[in-house]
Amino acid sequence: MREVYADHAATTFPRPPEVVENMIYYLRDIGCSPGRGAYHRSLDAARMVYEARSLLARLLVVPEPEQIIFTPNVTTSLNLVFKGLLSAGDHVLISSMEHNAVVRPLSRLARDGNVLVEQLACAPDGTFDLQKLRQALRPNTRLVVLTHASNVTGTILPVYEAGEMLAGTDTFFCVDAAQTAGTEVVDFTALQCDYLAFTGHKGLLGPPGIGGLCISERAAAVTKPLVEGGTGSKSEDEFQPDFLPDKYESGTQNMPGIAGLAAGVRMISKTGLATIRNQKALLMEALLSGLAEIGGITIYGTKQTAKSVSTVSVNLAGVDCGDLSFMLDQAYGIQTRAGLHCAPLAHKTIGTFPQGTVRFSLGYQNTADDVTAILTALREISAF
Repeated sequence: MREVYADHAATTFPRPPEVVENMIYYLRDIGCSPGRGAYHRSLDAARMVYEARSLLARLLVVPEPEQIIFTPNVTTSLNLVFKGLLSAGDHVLISSMEHNAVVRPLSRLARDGNVLVEQLACAPDGTFDLQKLRQALRPNTRLVVLTHASNVTGTILPVYEAGEMLAGTDTFFCVDAAQTAGTEVVDFTALQCDYLAFTGHKGLLGPPGIGGLCISERAAAVTKPLVEGGTGSKSEDEFQPDFLPDKYESGTQNMPGIAGLAAGVRMISKTGLATIRNQKALLMEALLSGLAEIGGITIYGTKQTAKSVSTVSVNLAGVDCGDLSFMLDQAYGIQTRAGLHCAPLAHKTIGTFPQGTVRFSLGYQNTADDVTAILTALREISAF
């Protein structure tokens, strides 16, 4: 059976050979920690880390490579932001399309730490009215958090416009770029944000277990580390270093992950974001057009490729979304994700809570034949 992988919003697959090869190169030929010695292998490891930061800084338009902090994933990056910045009485604004990586740590802080968290409702297609943000701002609004694009509908939120609105204020701005880094234009400088959380295992084509946080100078001055410990620098001091990136990077780094991420970013830079975006947009246009012609299919989101990433959620009348996903895999080799996608707020917004949806998310690796296979399978299932 021919397989079609359509779950790139969760994890990209297959990864480019260059990613695997660079990870093997590190494990086979370097194999040690950066910043822990003056011998040549340790220095080679340090150069590999710096190259990865530099590649990411160019791609994400971050002023200095040291402003990129490596973490295991977006979730860790967001926890660092929330738990390092917020305190009792602070007011936080989020959209109703946010992932649990935003909702759960903030809910904990609201319950245990007296942080005030306010959700701003998006439209049923996931779009966000900036006027709601403007009206909700208070003197004690410490932080605004917005996803760049929904992992459920693919809808892109107006994060650049939000950054413009918040520029020059005392309110910090955090963008969750889990669904856009590596596939859309993500410009830290143009966003005018203080925090940009990204992960390596999706659009950046890297392995699981590596991600990061881009942090502004003003945010770094007031954001406490989430973890403290050995950094290989200022070892004589019993307190954590206060300079970047060491302030937020303690313990042994995920060097195979960093090596793989660097290779993924190199490939993206070589291919070009415009090329990646255009190919995925063409695939999504074909998918959306075909879905609209299938009886019983409900499509969620904007249905416009210019306003979304290559992700779409659907339901088929009379068929449980989990059953539909199972049938697609077992009978047709099409791999999707069903359910709430760790984003119950988003499903409440689009009207699919608690049952969820089947999500199709395409990557640069997908082809027109993959889209044809998806549509053929859904037509056959809908005819049962």
